[in-house]
Amino acid sequence: MELLRPSSVEELDGGVPVHGGTEVVPLLREGLLAAETLVDVRGLVPRGTRDGVIGAGTTLAELEVDPSIPSALREACRLAASPQLRNMGSLGGNLLQATRCWYWRLGYPCRLHGGDRCHARDGEHREHAIFANGFCASAHPSDVAAALVALGARLRTNRRELAIEELYRLPDEDDRRTTTLEDGELILEVELPSVQASVYLKAMDRRRWSFPQVGVAAARVGSETRIALAGVAPIPWRIESAEDLDKVTPLPRTEWKVPLAQALVRRALAAVD
Repeated sequence: MELLRPSSVEELDGGVPVHGGTEVVPLLREGLLAAETLVDVRGLVPRGTRDGVIGAGTTLAELEVDPSIPSALREACRLAASPQLRNMGSLGGNLLQATRCWYWRLGYPCRLHGGDRCHARDGEHREHAIFANGFCASAHPSDVAAALVALGARLRTNRRELAIEELYRLPDEDDRRTTTLEDGELILEVELPSVQASVYLKAMDRRRWSFPQVGVAAARVGSETRIALAGVAPIPWRIESAEDLDKVTPLPRTEWKVPLAQALVRRALAAVD
């Protein structure tokens, strides 16, 4: 395997980008990601925060203690992982996490691997999705992504600018990807709008350092309150109001997530009111 260290974004030419390595290295080790070339992008991706713009290379540990960052994002970073991983993991890398679905992680020929079956639907699925789970029942694991969706953040890549919601897509028969990022496209910065209040609440199986069973971010922006959820759909899931939780489609063993999500949404809305 070859490791490249280009001196500029313009020199990017294929290969798998790696920054903190907390996502890419385990996937390589488990055989879920194949790469002949890795590209060290630590020198290419901005790091730090200035005037509401966050470099995608900023670590979660740096963000969780930054007083200029909205509360929802600070808390999502604080709850995202162990201290060791937060000190290594970058903001951009966290947004591109792969699913924690154990069928996908164990290499089953599921739909995300190009197969014709979602093994979780008929198998063990206690931690899976309650929204948009018809094609794939996996649940998106990023606390940070949900917080940024609620905050209405925008991304800048080396090719375009887009709302963070446009980074994600539901997989389907024609395209099994869960993001719209193209080969060679690199997230460079995240821009945050001004918000009046925000919060991130998270329910985990363990008290600390676990992926969200249900995460709820809420942000008040002017007269609008935005809500986004983690752990409930194959992508970070935006809802317009608490009433949207009446539209869930839980699997038999994910029904327990519904009252949990309802309770967390009520608490989050009360916190930003």
